[in-house]
Amino acid sequence: MADLITKGMHGCSREDEYVRPENPLIQERLEWFQDQKLALMMHFGIYSQMGICESWPLSSEDADWSRKGVSWESDEKTFRDQYVSMNKSFNPVCIRPDQWAEFAKENGFKYLIFTTKHHDGFCMFDTKYTDYKITSPDCPFHTHKYADIAKHVFDAFREKDIAIAAYFSKPDWHCPWYWAENMDLPVGHWRNPTYNPKEHPEIWDKYVEFTHNQIMELMENYGRIDILWLDGGQVNPKNNQDVRLSEVVARARKIQPWLITADRTVGGENENYITPEQSIPTSPIRVPWESCVTVGTAFSYRYDEKYKSSRDLVNLLIDVVCRGGNLALNIAPQPNGMLPAEGARSIAGMGKWLKANGEAIYGTRMTAPNEDGAFAFTKKEGVTYALMRLNENETLPEKVLIPWPGEVKKITLLGANAEVAFEKTESGYAASIPYPMIGTNPIAPAFKME
Repeated sequence: MADLITKGMHGCSREDEYVRPENPLIQERLEWFQDQKLALMMHFGIYSQMGICESWPLSSEDADWSRKGVSWESDEKTFRDQYVSMNKSFNPVCIRPDQWAEFAKENGFKYLIFTTKHHDGFCMFDTKYTDYKITSPDCPFHTHKYADIAKHVFDAFREKDIAIAAYFSKPDWHCPWYWAENMDLPVGHWRNPTYNPKEHPEIWDKYVEFTHNQIMELMENYGRIDILWLDGGQVNPKNNQDVRLSEVVARARKIQPWLITADRTVGGENENYITPEQSIPTSPIRVPWESCVTVGTAFSYRYDEKYKSSRDLVNLLIDVVCRGGNLALNIAPQPNGMLPAEGARSIAGMGKWLKANGEAIYGTRMTAPNEDGAFAFTKKEGVTYALMRLNENETLPEKVLIPWPGEVKKITLLGANAEVAFEKTESGYAASIPYPMIGTNPIAPAFKME
């Protein structure tokens, strides 16, 4: 396993330590997963209303990076009380799950990763095991018709044939059996329990039961769940925090036998795919994987956020797919529940590109070579695709050289739906660009080579 969590950035488990699932159905579902290529990820919770980093400021150990750029209350306990009390003001009355789902469908997303609970413990679903939840009477949103946000979001996305991944935090910093009072360490000291679970099994066992109960609520009450996306890699047996995950996964699969589990950064039988965060591997990974990357700079909403361009997003997607992975693209809703306009425009530009060129993305696999200079290559059913990554001010010449070593009989430019003339050279194939596109600067021309 890789060195895991440092400075608030999660690494990912190593490819050479990946444990291939023995269950044939899970193997089949991982093939399905690798066909999907693009996920919409959404971090949404009480932290959204303040425009701050999600959960992490609660941990003093992580204050140096998670509290930057904000004028915080200097007294630790007062600050934590203020954060925890944000449930009493969270009221995203403009949320429209059907509009979120329509946006995702229109722009080519194939599955959703939604935060049912982040590390702060605030639940975006109607759990019966804590009152710290969106449907509690002390949360003003509890009277809204979409009060059980996770349920309505999941239902709306399923209506659009978008698969569901339930993000669930294994650590719960609100639970009295994780950050327990009057123990070895003060509440909020670090991201781990305030006690040694081996020395206090009576407390830890309550926490394990609590965690299992909440996971099973999601499995039993929230419709089909395709992926259980588990965050908080410090909760693992090697760190004396064994939540007996295999037990609850076995129970979950009795209800949802197709369930993929992503036990992030932990490795072993429950990390069915690995998950680089805010980074793109520079070379192919030959086991199932998914990079989670933000449209802006952060996973949670920021008032002064700067968003990537449509070209940036398309190039990210191409980089990921040609190296064998999926892209989980995170856009954080505003406190009122609406999507930020600038970020949504960037995604819409990517969606427009996918309508014309998605054939070169969805359902493809890596090929060799997987990239060469500006070109990235994918393959599907005996067809190879060449995707040309252009810089912002780079225009198309009359001919482009596709550095592909294999035999080609026909080349089609997908965006123009036009067969192009070409000639074979020592370095590949010189393909003629259709006249209307010469001198233009499109986002990533895609060539289908048969």
